[in-house]
Amino acid sequence: MEPTTLPVADPADPVALELLQSIVDVARAIFGALASSVFLLDEESGELVFRAVSGQGEEFLVGRRFPAGQGIAGWVAVSGESIVVDDLTDNAAFDRSLAQSTQYVPDALMAAPLIHDGQVLGVLEILDPSAQARSGLPELDLLSLFARQAAIALRIVTADRSGAAEAAPGMPPQQRAAAAQLIRELERLMAL
Repeated sequence: MEPTTLPVADPADPVALELLQSIVDVARAIFGALASSVFLLDEESGELVFRAVSGQGEEFLVGRRFPAGQGIAGWVAVSGESIVVDDLTDNAAFDRSLAQSTQYVPDALMAAPLIHDGQVLGVLEILDPSAQARSGLPELDLLSLFARQAAIALRIVTADRSGAAEAAPGMPPQQRAAAAQLIRELERLMAL
């Protein structure tokens, strides 16, 4: 997957921030996790940036940066592949010192790239999901599906906000309908 430059959700953009917070809150609920986060790729600096956190660390991690090739989130961003790790104790890709610097060291995690149109926008990471949530291929598929929907919603919001949309100011009706459909899908996932 090719990384892409995406406006790293402007802290002053309440719609993008609300969307990102919703993504991590829903992911945390779906997978029964202790924490969840979204990192967006800042290609100019070559870093992943915490843009939303639910659970442990939400008070102080937003805005924190680290090299895009570092840790499991970095591996997911570079490879474009989802991953489930049941035991991080001896995982070579897991950067324990980076985790310790966030004041939360998980035992297990799930991570999926946020991909839209073949481009990696960032990473959705779920920390210490319930054992049932990481028990097999269907759960990994659910994680990937959720991350794909989140990436589409994020792309719609950021494209509209950055002026990349070619239409008149405001979200065009077609994009509004797509965003509303994504919200309905997220609500359906929550009901599972």
